[in-house]
Formats: sequence, C-alpha cells, structure tokens
Amino acid sequence: MQLETKSVRKRVLEPNERISEVLFGLIMVLTFTGSLSVADESQSEIRTMLIGAVGCNMAWGIIDGIMYLLSCLAEKARGLTILRTVRQSSDTQNAQQLIANALPPIVASVLQPSELEAIYLRLKQLPDPIGQERLQRNDYLGALGVFLLVFVSMFPVVIPFIFFHDTNVALRVSNGIALLMLFLTGYAYGNCVHRRPFLTGISMVLLGSILVGLTMSLGG
Repeated sequence: MQLETKSVRKRVLEPNERISEVLFGLIMVLTFTGSLSVADESQSEIRTMLIGAVGCNMAWGIIDGIMYLLSCLAEKARGLTILRTVRQSSDTQNAQQLIANALPPIVASVLQPSELEAIYLRLKQLPDPIGQERLQRNDYLGALGVFLLVFVSMFPVVIPFIFFHDTNVALRVSNGIALLMLFLTGYAYGNCVHRRPFLTGISMVLLGSILVGLTMSLGG
C-alpha cells in the first residue's frame, strides 16, 4: 500500500531545469559546428557533421532523461527515508531537526519549535508506508521534456547548413543563432534567479563559449 498524501501540484520541469537542458543541448551541437573551419568543406563532410550532431544530441537527450528519472527515484527514496526516520524517532528534538533539514532553509527558518512539533505529530499519525516509491506520470513527462529540450535545441544551430550551400555563410549564420540562443538562455536564467538579465545573458554567452572550447580541446 502506497503512502497517500495530498501534494501541491508542481511543474513537470522547473524553469531553471529547462534552461539548463537547452544550454546543454547547445553546447553539444556547438562542439560539432565548431569543428568546421572557415575553409570550404565538402557536402559529405557537412552531412557527416549534421549526422554526428543529431546522433550526439539524441544520445545525450536519452541519457539525460534517464538520469532525470534516477534523480526522481533518489529524491522519492530520500523523502521516504526521512519520513520513516522521523516516525521511528523517540527524540522529539531530533525529529524536529530532521524535519527542518528536509525543508527549504528559508521555510525552516520561520517555523517555531511548536510548529515543527505539530508537523512531527501529524507525521506520526500517518499510516506506515509500505513498499517502495514509484515513478509517477509527471516524472516520465519530465524525462521526455529533458530529452526534447536537449534534442530540439540543436535544430536552430544546424538548419543554416541545410539551407546555405556556402559553408562560410552557413557557419556565420549558425554561430550567430547560437550566440543569440545563449544570450536568451542567460537572460531567462537571470530572471529566474533575480539577477540582472542582460548581464546574465552576456555571461552565459561567455560561459557557453568557454565550455564549448574546453569540450573540443578535450576531444568532445
């Protein structure tokens, strides 16, 4: 029998998670487009690059989605472990500390000992959880979202190589699109973390460029 509790409906993926996956997808595809020189490349080499970019982002999208599911399982297991530890604890203060540690710091900081004790007593009254926590529909949707973000974020960067036969023009347009996407990603992240969006956007362009350079230099 699964533990039944009322939970607040949460987003499948938080904004910062979406932004991180888009950034990851951009870095992956840029390691392929960045490998092209300004010299003319043959169509076969362009085709090889496109196939490599598609395959790489697809593979990493799948891997990242699986890692997301494993993270969800770990989080659920941690919650279940905390619940069982709190319920089995005979030390009220220790139980309250466990509850406080499980909460966001800003929330825990405003709770009084009496409020923590009330939470502890309510947890003690819950039926004993039996079995293991399972992945829910939202977890699978989140993994699908992770895959799509990593995979789809590649297309704006590689599309110029499909429409422009001149490699130099295609590379310049592709790089321009990539820089714009990095900036917009940083701008959105700045809004999420309450930082200056414009400066965060510029920082993301620099960070993305550095990460791509490191990845390529290490053979990625």
